[in-house]
Amino acid sequence: MQVTETLNEGLKRGYTITVTAAELAAKVDEKLVEAQPEIEMKGFRKGKVPMALLKKQFGQRLLGEAMQDAVDGAMNKHFEDSGDRPAAQPDVKMTNEDWKEGDDVVVALNYEALPKIDAPDFSGIALEKLVVKADDAAVQEALENLAKNAQNFDDKDGAAEDGDQITMDFVGKIDGEAFEGGTAEDFPLVLGSGQFIPGFEEQLVGVKAGEEKAVTVNFPADYGAEHLAGKEAVFDCTVKAVKAPAEAVIDDELAKHFGAESLEALKTQISERLEAEYAQASRAVLKRGLLDALDAAVNFDLPPSLVEAESKQIAHQLWHDAQEDVDQHDHSHGEVETTEESDKLAVRRVKLGLLLAEIGQKAEVEVTDQEMTQAVIAQARQYPGQERAFFEFIQKNPQMQQQLRAPIFEDKVVDHIIAQVAVTEKEIGKDDLQKAIEELENEA
Repeated sequence: MQVTETLNEGLKRGYTITVTAAELAAKVDEKLVEAQPEIEMKGFRKGKVPMALLKKQFGQRLLGEAMQDAVDGAMNKHFEDSGDRPAAQPDVKMTNEDWKEGDDVVVALNYEALPKIDAPDFSGIALEKLVVKADDAAVQEALENLAKNAQNFDDKDGAAEDGDQITMDFVGKIDGEAFEGGTAEDFPLVLGSGQFIPGFEEQLVGVKAGEEKAVTVNFPADYGAEHLAGKEAVFDCTVKAVKAPAEAVIDDELAKHFGAESLEALKTQISERLEAEYAQASRAVLKRGLLDALDAAVNFDLPPSLVEAESKQIAHQLWHDAQEDVDQHDHSHGEVETTEESDKLAVRRVKLGLLLAEIGQKAEVEVTDQEMTQAVIAQARQYPGQERAFFEFIQKNPQMQQQLRAPIFEDKVVDHIIAQVAVTEKEIGKDDLQKAIEELENEA
C-alpha cells in the first residue's frame, strides 16, 4: 500500500492511496480464513470446506469489503501518523473507475485539516464582572406588577369605562347566521385589554349591566380562521355585570395568592429571583468579554469550508431576521448570498469554536448524561403533551443530540477558563446592566 501526497496548501491536503491487487487478494484470503470455521457446504463438514472452493463461492462478494477495509485502514493510519484531524468528512474517490479484478485500487483522498491551535496564557486576561443587587425599589416594582396581575374587580353602578371588566353573553353572526366559535356565556372581558379583534371592545365602552348591545366588526383579511377572514360580523352582546378595578393591596393575602406564606417571604422570593436574573445577564456580559479577549489573543488558519458554511448559515438567519413575515423554515426563496458582515461573523465564530473545542479537549471537559437529560427535559417542556415523542426523537437523532450538547460543552469550557483569568467585580444598577445587555445584543 502506498500513500502519496498530491496537495499541501494551507490547511488543504490531498493524497493518492494505492492498494495493490496482491494486498487485496491477501485481504480476501484473510476474511475467508476468519470465516472458514463457521461455513457449512454440502459434501463437507462444518469448517472443512476447501479454501479454493470458498474463494470461488464467496471471493467476489468479499472483494468489495476488502477494498473498503484496505482504504479505511490506510486512511486511519495516515491520520494517526500525520496527526491531521479533518475539519469535515474527507472526500474519497476511486480514480480508476474502469477497475477490474486483478488491478490495483487507486483512491484520491482530499480534506481540510484542522489547524494546530495554541491556547493563550489565561493569566494575562482580565475581565470585569457586573454585580447588581435587588434593591427595595426593584422588589416593590415587582410586587406592584404581581398585584396588577392578580387584579380583582368590584361591582360598580354606571357605565363601563376602559379598564373595567364586563361579564357578558354574546352570539356572533355573519349574514345573520351564527358561526362556530362565536358564542360564549358569562365571558369576562377587561375593556382596553386588546383581547378581542380591533373595534370590538371600544363599542362596549359606556354599556351598563342588563343592557344589550350589537357590536359590528370586520375580521382582518389575514385572520387565522379562513372562514372568518375579511368578513363583517355582528355580535349580539348581553351585559350581565360591570365591575371596576379594585385597589391593588400588597399584603399577606397577595403573598398567599402566589404561594408564599407571608409578604416578607414573597419579598425574599422576589429578591432571589431578581438576583438570579441579574446574575444570568451578568454572566452573558462576562462571557462576551472573555470571547472578545480570546478572539484578540489568538490567530490561526481556518478551514475555508467551515467558514463558508458558517457564513451561509449566518446570511440565511440575517435574511430571515429582516423578513419577519417569512417562516424560519421556509427555504423557497433559494440560497441567500453571503455578505461582508456574515463572512466577518463566520470567521469569529469558527475561530472561537475551534479554540474552545481544543481547550475543552485538553482539559478533558465532558458533558455528563445527567446534564444532557436536563437539557432534553428543558426542550421537551416546549411541547406539552408530546414529551415522550420528543424524547424518542432526540434518542434517534444524533444531530439533535449534538445541538443540545454543544452549548453545554461551551459553557463548561468558558467556566474552566474564567476560573483561570483575573476577574474583578463592579457593582452597578439594573438599568446599567440592561444597557450592557442591549449593547451586547446589538453587537451580536
